[in-house]
Amino acid sequence: MAGQIPPLRISHLRQRLRDLGAKPCHEDRLLRGWSQVCSYDRAHSPAENFFPLALRSALPAIEAELFGLARLRGEHPAGEGVARLLVGLADGSMVESVLLPRGGLCVSTQVGCAVGCVFCMSGRDGLLRQLGSAEIVAQVVLARRRRAVSKVVFMGMGEPAHNLDNVMEAIELLGTQGNVGHKNLVLSTVGDLRVFERLMEGVSNSVRPEPVEGQDSAHGSTGSPRTDLRTVQPALALSLHSTDATLRATLLPRAPHIPVEELVARAEAYARATSYPVQYQWTLLEGINDSDAELAGIARLLAGKYAVMNFIPFNAVDGLSYRRPASERIAVMVQTLKRHGILAKIRDSAGQEIEGACGQLRARAAGKAK
Repeated sequence: MAGQIPPLRISHLRQRLRDLGAKPCHEDRLLRGWSQVCSYDRAHSPAENFFPLALRSALPAIEAELFGLARLRGEHPAGEGVARLLVGLADGSMVESVLLPRGGLCVSTQVGCAVGCVFCMSGRDGLLRQLGSAEIVAQVVLARRRRAVSKVVFMGMGEPAHNLDNVMEAIELLGTQGNVGHKNLVLSTVGDLRVFERLMEGVSNSVRPEPVEGQDSAHGSTGSPRTDLRTVQPALALSLHSTDATLRATLLPRAPHIPVEELVARAEAYARATSYPVQYQWTLLEGINDSDAELAGIARLLAGKYAVMNFIPFNAVDGLSYRRPASERIAVMVQTLKRHGILAKIRDSAGQEIEGACGQLRARAAGKAK
């Protein structure tokens, strides 16, 4: 749309800081303070004694902009340690984040989604816009103002492969300045070759070490760029949902038509290169993808692989007739895979009682606003 301000990217923010005289150490100090919500360590080293004069003068406006990127529009508790957050962005758009147990957070990467999974609310209106990398990190900042966050999964609204540059920028910041362990950054995709190609770039070299407290993990002590370090390598989650090509194309109508055997082979190569198991996602739909034939297909594909199968019982969506299988059937599926040596878990989606399927909170709020 003409005149629309593009979403803020971390790379653009860094350039603005450089234009104000910032060196790499200043950029990283500010971004570390923002992403970790630690006020730039002012209690021990006030910003006015550290940042260049022009940056000091601009700092209040920059802080206000950063902390205004994501604001809480609603919170819906959904069990111990779990809550769905309706997040308002600076332009009035809304996305969803989910606080998960044990310090986890699920973030969105787009407003809407173009994949159009038939069981998901996020793509009902298609893709409305991309999130900038700073808006993605801002969801983590918003959550951290409420509680500690040690794991970030990119599984909320949107397909990360369709916004890959912004997603990878956010991952890079969170894995360096943001104090999130690399294996605790989980990139989810329906299976896009661009994701596999980007993730596999340079994995033959050593993966960047975890940040060391008190030490800049992207630059040396003098602030000079370090060229011998790799980009952050996140863990991978692959939304499979079926081993049958025809059924998968029906469930994920606009996902790339890549054979599941190829998807698993590419995911396995990345898992072995990084030593992070692939997290396969499977939304369970009664009478559709919970058959013995599907179980046999999963066993054929994943036996001997470095993988975890996460079964996600369907979360009711207004206007859809799909149902979750009975708990007894789900338990049989998990035990069957375990007998084949495949680690299987039930990952219950948050918020059954509060219209918690991904995208429903946003759709409900948007409907009220009309």
